[in-house]
Amino acid sequence: MGGVLARLAQEARRLKAEAVVLYLAARHPATPWAARLLVVFIVGYALSPIDLIPDFIPVLGYLDELILLPLLLALALRMIPEPVLAECRERAARMAAQSKPVSQIAGVMIFMIWLLVAVIGGLWAYDLLTISHAQT
Repeated sequence: MGGVLARLAQEARRLKAEAVVLYLAARHPATPWAARLLVVFIVGYALSPIDLIPDFIPVLGYLDELILLPLLLALALRMIPEPVLAECRERAARMAAQSKPVSQIAGVMIFMIWLLVAVIGGLWAYDLLTISHAQT
């Protein structure tokens, strides 16, 4: 079981590294707009401190990274021109080789976006429940 978890964790780290490449590709001027929108969603989800299934839950914690993200990554990679991907992979490798500070501001902003989505979803659900109770 430990070998499976180690492989799952390694695959999740690889996917997060690809997310950096996609982030760089989204900022590249030759990337189509549809690909940019998909990349923004993928990178936001992959780098978000909030997962659909928390990673500390054995096996299940990595399912979203191993099923949802690879499908979205494959789609995004097909939408981005190959020369752009090659350039962005090279830049990402150089960035990984250098020591890089962790962006706490980006983490806080991603958390705030998820919080906003949760609040809006909660208000929407509350409105639905109160409307359905008012009609009965």
